Amino acid sequence: MNNKKQIEPLNVVLVGNPNSGKSSLFNLLTGVHQKVSNVTGTTIDKRTGYYTDSKGQKVRVTDTPGMYSLDSESPDEVIAKGTIVGEGGNKADLILYVADSSNLQRHLYLFSQVAELGIETVLVLNMPDQASKRGINIDVARLESELGVHVIEVNARLNEGITGLKRAIQGPQFKVHYPFTDESSNDEEITRYDRIKVLLDKCVQVTPVSTLWTRRIDEIVLHGIWGIPILLAILFLTFQSVFKLAEHPMSWIESGFDLLSSIMQRSIGIPWLNDLVVNGVLAGLSGILVFLPQIAILFFFLNVLEETGYLARISFVLDRVLRAFGMNGKSVIPLMSGAACAIPAVMAARSIPDWKSRIITIMVTPLMSCSARLPVYTLIIGIMIPGESSIGPISIQGLALLGMYFVGTVMSLLVALIFKWFIKDRSRGYLIQDLPDYRPPRWKSVFLVLFNKSKSFVVEAGKIIFIMSVLVWFLSSFKFDSGKIVQTASIENSMIGALGHFIEPVITPLGYNWKIGIAILTSLVAREVFVGTMATLYSVGGDGSFASIKSAMMSEINPITGEMVFSTATLISLLLFYAFAMQCFSTLAVVYKETGKIKWPLIQLAYMTALAYISSMLAFQLLA
Repeated sequence: MNNKKQIEPLNVVLVGNPNSGKSSLFNLLTGVHQKVSNVTGTTIDKRTGYYTDSKGQKVRVTDTPGMYSLDSESPDEVIAKGTIVGEGGNKADLILYVADSSNLQRHLYLFSQVAELGIETVLVLNMPDQASKRGINIDVARLESELGVHVIEVNARLNEGITGLKRAIQGPQFKVHYPFTDESSNDEEITRYDRIKVLLDKCVQVTPVSTLWTRRIDEIVLHGIWGIPILLAILFLTFQSVFKLAEHPMSWIESGFDLLSSIMQRSIGIPWLNDLVVNGVLAGLSGILVFLPQIAILFFFLNVLEETGYLARISFVLDRVLRAFGMNGKSVIPLMSGAACAIPAVMAARSIPDWKSRIITIMVTPLMSCSARLPVYTLIIGIMIPGESSIGPISIQGLALLGMYFVGTVMSLLVALIFKWFIKDRSRGYLIQDLPDYRPPRWKSVFLVLFNKSKSFVVEAGKIIFIMSVLVWFLSSFKFDSGKIVQTASIENSMIGALGHFIEPVITPLGYNWKIGIAILTSLVAREVFVGTMATLYSVGGDGSFASIKSAMMSEINPITGEMVFSTATLISLLLFYAFAMQCFSTLAVVYKETGKIKWPLIQLAYMTALAYISSMLAFQLLA
C-alpha cells in the first residue's frame, strides 16, 4: 500500500464492465444513494463518496463508468481510464475490480489490462449466487494464489461480504503477478483470452445445469419477429396504467389543494395577499403537482423493467432498427432515458463509441417525450377527451398519451435519418453488452429510486412553478398607468395582457390566443411551467380550485370568432408544439458541453423550433 499521511484519504477506484454491480457496491461502501442499473450507460460520469474504516482512516471511493477495454475511445471509458491513472491528480492507491462471478472469462479481459498499470488491486467477485445457479464453482483461494492479490466474494444485491471487503481494503495489498500477455505473441487479444482460459481451468469448475429461465425467456422476448410486438405491448400497458392507476391519487391531490385554497381564501384578510396565495401560488402549484401520481407511476414501471433485466434487452431488440437511422443498440438507453429527462439522456450517449451515432443520438434525444411534457400532455388530453371514454377496458386517454410518445419517437427517427445523410463519418460502432439474468425486482431499490425521482420533480418543479406563479400573478394583476404600477381587475389590461397581445400575431396561425402565448413564453424555462401558468391565468377571478380552472379553460370563447378557444384543432396543435419544441435551456447547455461545439445546440434549437411551429400551424389550419 502506498505510504500516505493519515490526514489524506485512501483513494480507492471501482473499475469493471457494465452490469458488474459497481454502483451497488459503491452505495454499500459509502452510503451515497446513486442510480443503480443493469443497463449500459447508467453511470455516465465518475461519482465519489467517503467512509471511515475501523482504524479511523478516511477512504475516498470513486465509481467509474463501466467499460470493456482500456483501448476504447468512447467518452465514458476515457473518463474511467483517466480516473484510474490520475489524470488531473489523485491517482488510484487501490483498484477494486468488480467482476460478475457468472461470466469471469469476459470480465477478466479488462482486469488483465488494469493489472498491467502496476496499481495495487483487489479482485471483487460479485453475484456469486448467479454463478451458483449456473453451476459455476470458483476456488477463491486458488484464484487468489494464482493472481497474487486479494480475491473477495461479495453480493452487492444482498449486502453480503461488505465487511470482509472493507477489512481487505485496510490490509496489505499486492500487485497482480499473473502473466496475461506474452511479448513474443503477434495477437495480444488472443493471448489474453488464452491465458485467462488457462487460469479459469485451474480455478473454476462448471457443473452442467438445466436450461436457465433466462434463456427460455430470451428465446421469446429477443425473437426476431416477436421481440418488437412484445415491447410495444409492455409500453401499451405502461401508459394505460399511467391514466388508470393515477385517477384516484390525482383526485385526492386536487381535493387537497381545493380545501387548502378554500381555507386560505377565508383566512387571509388582505385582498392582494389573498389573491396572490390563492390564485397565484396555490393555483400554480396545484396545476403541476396534481400530475405527480402519473409521473411516479411512469417511473415505477421503468424501474421495474430495469430491475428485472428486461430494459437491457431492448437494446438488442432495437439494434437492427436503429442502424437504419444512423444509430445503434447503444442509442436505446439515451433515447429511453429521454422519457425521464433529456439532460442525463444526452450524457448517457457517452457510452456510444462511434462519433456519428453519438452525435445523431444527442441531436434527436430531446424529441423523446420527457416527464416535463407529461403534465402538458395530460392537461390537454384531459380537456380534449372525457375521462370516461374507453374501448372496453382500454382508456382512450391512455391511448392518446401512448400516441404522443409514439409521435416523438417516430419524429426522432425521421430527424435521425436526415442527420445520417448530412453527417459524414464512416466509423461504425458495434453493440457489445452483457445481458443480466432475469430476476425479481428489489422492491426497496425500486421504491427508493421512485421516491428520489418524485422528490426531485416536486422540489425542482415546485421551485420553478412557485417563482413563475408569483411572477405571472403580479404581471396579470397590475398594469402601467401614467408611469405608475397600479392594480387592475382586468387581466387583459394587465402587463401580461399587453405582452400577450404583442406576440399574438405570431401565434394566431397556430390557433393560440394571447394567454396560451404567455404560457408558451414562461415554459421556455421548463415545459411543465405551461400548466402552472395556465392555472394561474385562468384562476384569476375564480375560487382557485383546479376544477374551476379547467372549467374556465374549456368554456372560454374567442370574442372575434365566437368559437371555443380550446377547440380540437387548437388542442392538437398544442400537443404537437410541445412534442417537438426545444423548451429546455439546460438541455442545450449539456449538448454544448458534450459535443464541445456551439453549432450543435444552435442547430438543435433551430430545427426543433421550426419543426414545432410548422407542424402546429399545419395541424391547426388543416383541422380548423
